Amino acid sequence: MEMLTATGVSKSFDGRIALDDLTLHVKKGSVYGLVGPNGAGKTTFIKALMGIYRPDSGEILLDGKTIRENEPTKEKIAYVCDDLFFFTTYSIMQTAKLYSRLYPNWSWELFHKLHDIYKIDLSRKVIRLSKGMQKQVAFWLGLSAQPEMMILDEPIDGLDPVMRRNTWKLILNEVSLRDMTVLISSHNLRELEDVCDHVGIMFGGKMVIEKSLDDMKGNIHKIQLAFPRTAENSGDDETPLWKKATESLTVLHESHIGSVTGLIVKGDADAIRAAVLPFAPVVFDLLPLTLEEVFIYELGGMGYEFENILI
Repeated sequence: MEMLTATGVSKSFDGRIALDDLTLHVKKGSVYGLVGPNGAGKTTFIKALMGIYRPDSGEILLDGKTIRENEPTKEKIAYVCDDLFFFTTYSIMQTAKLYSRLYPNWSWELFHKLHDIYKIDLSRKVIRLSKGMQKQVAFWLGLSAQPEMMILDEPIDGLDPVMRRNTWKLILNEVSLRDMTVLISSHNLRELEDVCDHVGIMFGGKMVIEKSLDDMKGNIHKIQLAFPRTAENSGDDETPLWKKATESLTVLHESHIGSVTGLIVKGDADAIRAAVLPFAPVVFDLLPLTLEEVFIYELGGMGYEFENILI
């Protein structure tokens, strides 16, 4: 069951295209990572999702209902962004009381339990806290609202390592207990890899690829190959052994450092082994790509700088 869908969403500012016929699908109870380089349109999409921007075309639905100017639907969403806003005169407790009136599922019991983790004096004015402490308050309030969906835009920046770990545990616990859905936009791909089960990669306002994390990483592999020099130099055929060994495979990229060849290969791991091992390489390493490497590879042919991710 899909919790969030976006179909054909486009948005321009002064003739500059920010979102270009964007389509997105987020399943209920999933943790979805929305990634892309700066300027890809991630924050524009989230602001359109939250009703801050009105799309020029297309629609965004939460649980099958429009979000913009729909109060009952917005009550299901908690939004934590990097650029936080709090009322200048409100303490944490006053802000919590405001949230309790805005969110029908607000839990004072959970709010007070979370106080044991976010150990900040309830009487302190939020605006006078450090950015990291304000971010803690934002998560504290958002989780206490018990939303059906959390929207997180660069959410963990500013938190210390211990609080980052605690906050992720709290979020994933809500996913497990209540089937809460989470959409996260972040540049920290290594961290997303630990928490996400689905990923969408954006570039130029478009959705480049959208898959489960396992599928995204499962059919693209890194290979490191080396053959004995005597084997490479034998015979009249000058075709390198690595090329012969992989001629039946889909090679997406290659690099060479000394006698070691690094390849990005698309296909099933067993099929790759079956093709390469009969050629008796002295070095054969077969590894799945990390999310960071998938990100770099997928954007490599689209005008985004391609890093050497092979060796």
